[in-house]
Amino acid sequence: MRVATAALILASAASPCWAQGRFAERRQQRQEARQQAQAQGRHAGQWLRRYKDLPPDQQQKALDNDPQFRSLPPARQQVLKERLQRFSSLPQQQQNRILQRMETWEHLTPGQKQQARELFSQLRDLPPDRRRKLRTAIRDLSAMPPAQRQQVIESDRFKSEFSPQERGLLSSASQLPLAPAETAPNEPAPED
Repeated sequence: MRVATAALILASAASPCWAQGRFAERRQQRQEARQQAQAQGRHAGQWLRRYKDLPPDQQQKALDNDPQFRSLPPARQQVLKERLQRFSSLPQQQQNRILQRMETWEHLTPGQKQQARELFSQLRDLPPDRRRKLRTAIRDLSAMPPAQRQQVIESDRFKSEFSPQERGLLSSASQLPLAPAETAPNEPAPED
């Protein structure tokens, strides 16, 4: 169940509706759930992968029957049920992208995770049109071999399309192990 908790928490990172005031609390909860899952040798998306192809009512039943889920406070159970419903309502391709992103995130070092958090925080501060343009560039860069990424970022084309600050963000992103290029340009980044 800890895996289910971690998976549902991480899947919620796909939602653009984060309440700013509870961000630190949620990050701490996600970190604790992830550490518990890792202590058991499980990956965060394992529960979701196992049950994602079941109909929503059977997913709900599997969650309700999980002993670790039942041991959670009712308010926490409700949050996780809502996240499972939201995940289950997504198209299959988007669910797969979320699971792939969770897998990529799982294998980042703590330093890389911090770098990614800072990067995506800076991306959120950009105007929406620039944020979309950078996310598209990151998606395109992720399809390239790592050695080619920096060459493209330093190209005349990128110098004309992106400010020095934006190219710095692209350079930071290119140093991270990027998820596969299927990530849609408007999808939010992982929070934790």
